Amino acid sequence: MLKRIAFGGAAILALVSCQQTLDEGCLPLEVKPDSKILHTKSGASENTLLVKFTEVPVSGQLSEYAIDGVECFEPLFTSVPGKEELERQFGLDRWYVAHLSGSRSNEIVANALAERADVAIVEYDLMMTFGDDLTFPYEGPSVATKASMSDLGFNDPLISEQWNLYNLGDKSIAETAYAGGDINVKDTWRTLTAGDPSIVVAVIDQGVMYSHPDLSANMWVNEKEKAGVSGVDDDRNGFVDDIYGYNFVDMTGEINYDKTEYDSGHGTHCAGTIGAVNNNGVGLAGVAGGTGNGDGVRIMSCQIFSRGYGGETRHSSNAIKYAADNGASVISCSYGYRGGAFLSDGSFYRAAGAEYDAVRYFEASKNNDVIDGGIAVYAAGNDGLPYAGYPGALNDVICVSAFGPDFLPTAYTNYGPGCNIVAPGGDAYLPPWTSAKGMILSTVPNTIDASGYAYKVGTSMACPHVSGVVALALSYAKKIGKKFNTRDFKTMVVSSANDFDSRLNGTKKYYMNAYPELNLGQFMKKMGTGSIDTWILMMKIEGVPYIIAETGKNQYLDVSDYFGTSSVNLTYLSVEVSDEDREALGLAKDPYMQYGSLYVHPTKMGSGKIKIKAVGGGTEIGGSSAIGGMEIVQEISIISRPFKSKNGGWL
Repeated sequence: MLKRIAFGGAAILALVSCQQTLDEGCLPLEVKPDSKILHTKSGASENTLLVKFTEVPVSGQLSEYAIDGVECFEPLFTSVPGKEELERQFGLDRWYVAHLSGSRSNEIVANALAERADVAIVEYDLMMTFGDDLTFPYEGPSVATKASMSDLGFNDPLISEQWNLYNLGDKSIAETAYAGGDINVKDTWRTLTAGDPSIVVAVIDQGVMYSHPDLSANMWVNEKEKAGVSGVDDDRNGFVDDIYGYNFVDMTGEINYDKTEYDSGHGTHCAGTIGAVNNNGVGLAGVAGGTGNGDGVRIMSCQIFSRGYGGETRHSSNAIKYAADNGASVISCSYGYRGGAFLSDGSFYRAAGAEYDAVRYFEASKNNDVIDGGIAVYAAGNDGLPYAGYPGALNDVICVSAFGPDFLPTAYTNYGPGCNIVAPGGDAYLPPWTSAKGMILSTVPNTIDASGYAYKVGTSMACPHVSGVVALALSYAKKIGKKFNTRDFKTMVVSSANDFDSRLNGTKKYYMNAYPELNLGQFMKKMGTGSIDTWILMMKIEGVPYIIAETGKNQYLDVSDYFGTSSVNLTYLSVEVSDEDREALGLAKDPYMQYGSLYVHPTKMGSGKIKIKAVGGGTEIGGSSAIGGMEIVQEISIISRPFKSKNGGWL
């Protein structure tokens, strides 16, 4: 829910955006070809500039680059042994921070630096801020009362409050609450995976409360620093005492999250959605929080806002590189700039080149055995604009828009070009507005709410849902020994979605008169590929085809895609389903094949697998065997939802 200062977007759907070449020669229309200065001084730090030299300055000779108004230069990025070649590949070794003395304005100093032949780029150090960070306290049963197992299979007491994980259409949340408007994670937890501690997600945000009782067991821990000497860089990664991550505003290993006047709990809230510890009898569940047996993904806190300060380009750029260098496979980025300033990837690069170089470096950093790089997930922005904000609109990151418990777009979400997929971000003031249950419940520092939990709303809340699903997919791929290149993996993520356009009819009403009716037609074909579906992504990881069936209906499903166009002529020997999957789908009777189609009657929302055996070219004997022909065995996943995608689920 971080608001933006100066971002906007123009990206083509599904990871395609800039039609310009993404290199240092890619200029936005508003920048003259001979200009080295990126962006304007509006909304930038008065104390720092970012400078990219044409060549790496010789160590110890930076004084030769000094000009009036520059107090000193220091490298923007911390070099890590063994990463020098990759740092050079993306030009990180040529980026420096110019600390200004205050004797001249940042604009005058920027112009003077740009006149130097050995300076390639001068970048104003853009500042990001929080906008309205809407928070409502949790009000309900005890957060520490051990509950019986829920429909989701875990005993977390507040899991029933998390419609975003399993939406039953509870009308006490909203009159328009829609069953199935969730991320469909239940059966992934039940049969496939709930996380893996080797998968690290960096939350680039406010500091994460690493001691929170529902987060502490899933925090990334730098063991060498934890067991080392205070004030010493024990692991020699260039950062002192970075036990749970690093505070890039104050440049210290001390993560702060409880400065009541300034900290809204935003970072801790995002972290809880990704990795709150599951099945621990406390609080709520995280998307990739494990099963309570130490098997959740790990959360790294990369703090870029502190005590009301920070959020400048140098902070986020540093945080992204740190995540890459210290084992993160996913960065969850619920921050950015306000819409309207950048009209292409090229214009963003020319305005925030240091951050974009850092993103590319992260994407090229291999930190697990599943894929050959990192996955960056960004919020689309909360400006209600028909295009995504940057950095989320970049062509090679996953950009997330938001829906509410009504499975409809929210009034605040950005949509359109640059937006790749939609996830639960929550909504406030849906009728009947009796509580904040339509928002997203997650962890916060107890200085924000004594319970340690609160409701928030925004694309900031949608982003960590997708980050968590990505982390689950990496966990499952590792479990079954699958490997992918980063581009293919990102494509699988954004194509693992349910149809959303069929919901976009008429208007959406809010409880308060101050909120106008929302015309849903404006979102048609502008909500990315649809709503993220965890189970579909897992089936893509496995390579198992899936069919979406409508809950509560007798239906015959076409399986010709899996048995060929002559499937009606095959001899079907059996249709098998496990007791667990039968229960998950609530099958009213056993499925069977008839005239080449699969009969099912699911009565519950859920997902499971069915194994169909058939013989092609043989003659059936006794209904259980055949003479001649070849036995064909095909496993198909059935996804039971209250709605059916127009495209049958295939995107």
